[in-house]
Amino acid sequence: MNLEDNSTLIKNLIRGEEKAYMFLLDTYHRQLNAYAITLTHNQSTAQDIVQNVFLKTWKSRKKLNPELSIRSFLYKCVYNEFLNHYQKNKAVVLLQAKYIEFAHEVVEETDNNALTKMIEIVNREIQKLPPKCQKVFILSKREGLTNNEIADYLDISIKTVEAQITKAFRILKKKLGAKYETILIVIFGIGRKNFAAS
Repeated sequence: MNLEDNSTLIKNLIRGEEKAYMFLLDTYHRQLNAYAITLTHNQSTAQDIVQNVFLKTWKSRKKLNPELSIRSFLYKCVYNEFLNHYQKNKAVVLLQAKYIEFAHEVVEETDNNALTKMIEIVNREIQKLPPKCQKVFILSKREGLTNNEIADYLDISIKTVEAQITKAFRILKKKLGAKYETILIVIFGIGRKNFAAS
């Protein structure tokens, strides 16, 4: 059986074929986890969300529609699971909700392989940043630390932190160009003004 065929995969899932479920995990787990991280900015929370999505998909597999894209279904489930998680914790405010909606739309409208490739290119360029610049940028945009926290953690001044972040934006903008602006926004929640000002 050709599990790469959407309809075949879903039909086998509906029948309860474990091979189909394992194929689903192998094919989409890493992609969904990366997407969940862009929403939560937290590895542990992202993993919990993706795990719940796969478990719920298996439990409700008989309700799946072979005519619909399993990829779109999974991404929408991650998105909904994320909203449910943060609504329970009362952590979604209007601006956050707008960003989340934007990130979801970008993923929905972008070819999966193209999106993955773009994220890989962005991450590769981040790895090429000067060591100090890279460390400050990652602590700020990936770990979510404030400038004060970074300054304390690295024992440097707040002005140095700000300068390193600005430098990182400038380098990434020069290397990646406008084409990857959207991906930077999705990965790190970076505002367009920040990107443009760099």
